[in-house]
Amino acid sequence: MRWYENLYVGSSIAHKAEKIKWKIRHNAGQINIYVITLASNPQNLLDVIPAWELMQKGYPKKNLFIIGLANGYDEALELVKQIVDEVYHSTGGFDVSSYINEKKDSVNY
Repeated sequence: MRWYENLYVGSSIAHKAEKIKWKIRHNAGQINIYVITLASNPQNLLDVIPAWELMQKGYPKKNLFIIGLANGYDEALELVKQIVDEVYHSTGGFDVSSYINEKKDSVNY
């Protein structure tokens, strides 16, 4: 599991993002927290995953690249909207994965 350096974080949890990241990395329960990752399917833009799913032993989290954290599904959808809007206004398209990877590379991540 890798974390985006410029992590998108919902406003209701901005003050405790580091603590939430720590809990996710250490398999501590996170009720109502959602992670936003680059899409696992090339036909999608992003994946929204409940953090509790990541606690499952067999969950394929090794290759996850987490770009956002949100408190609740509604806030997760708002964050996805914000990310897609940013991508569209910056590039004129919807290739979120390329946009994030370019930003990641430009800051020497």
